[in-house]
Amino acid sequence: MEASGYPPSHDAYHTQRVGRVQVVAAVVQDGDRVLLAQRPPGGPHGLLWEFPGGKVEAGESAEHALVREIHEELGVTVVTHEMMAVETHDYPHGPEVEIHFLRCHLVSHEFRLAPEVHAVRWARPADVDPVSVLAADRAFLAKLRMPRG
Repeated sequence: MEASGYPPSHDAYHTQRVGRVQVVAAVVQDGDRVLLAQRPPGGPHGLLWEFPGGKVEAGESAEHALVREIHEELGVTVVTHEMMAVETHDYPHGPEVEIHFLRCHLVSHEFRLAPEVHAVRWARPADVDPVSVLAADRAFLAKLRMPRG
């Protein structure tokens, strides 16, 4: 950990990749359930569920961005662990995104939702209807839905 309380920076995950918006997503697990956040109604992708997170700012590591975003949006503190996956998605009329899915755990559990978050829920990946999830998160959700061997 750096003195700031954030994990050390990893240059490979910085935001300066040409053409793609760099995004981080928290994979917080509680037994066989994962934490999902719901976007507010009326906005882009209104009421769709997603892995909580957000955009990586210039010069920021994926880990630092995730800690910041989760605190801003959910009002809780997380500790990041390993990178689970990196997925890309090109929205037809929107940005091209590269999403870094990081396993993490909650340090605090009392959610204080920002206006960008309508609700949060714990759900088993197998019980989540993919149509109700943000398109960019569907491929990763499908991987979580696969039986572990």
